[in-house]
Amino acid sequence: MDIREIQNLIKFVAKSGATEVKLEMDDFKITIKTTEAGAAEASYFQHYPAAQPMQPIMQQPVAPAAPAPVSTPASTSTTVEDNSKYITIKSPMIGTLYRKPAPDKAPFVEVGSTISKGDVVCVVEAMKLFNEIESEFSGKIVKILVDDMSPVEFDQPLFLVDPS
Repeated sequence: MDIREIQNLIKFVAKSGATEVKLEMDDFKITIKTTEAGAAEASYFQHYPAAQPMQPIMQQPVAPAAPAPVSTPASTSTTVEDNSKYITIKSPMIGTLYRKPAPDKAPFVEVGSTISKGDVVCVVEAMKLFNEIESEFSGKIVKILVDDMSPVEFDQPLFLVDPS
């Protein structure tokens, strides 16, 4: 069945008033559904596998619809200044973050841990490969921003480090 025959079939089904028509032959299957306005939409399936590119599914975090707390400008600027003196360790890839080398082992780092340049701070698993994430600078871990076994995105902040 070529494209012209499919187009004629769609027009015929739309004019006939049928809401759905399924046609199966040896090498293909086609389903035509019409809307109340008379427009038809077709789904065409071939039985042999067709190569289709995979599209990544990105999920955006949904912020809760709670009212924002009222704060004074002085307290807001103090919070920004406090975080601005810290250096952020970010994820270099998409994957699953593990804070421990194995389930029965201690975490690589905790809040208050002192790290040196090159120390492993976590592992990110991507496509069954475990990639050690090393610190690019020395300092003290101030805050851990991601839970163990959590999905992480590229460039997502993982740790806050006080370089002093």
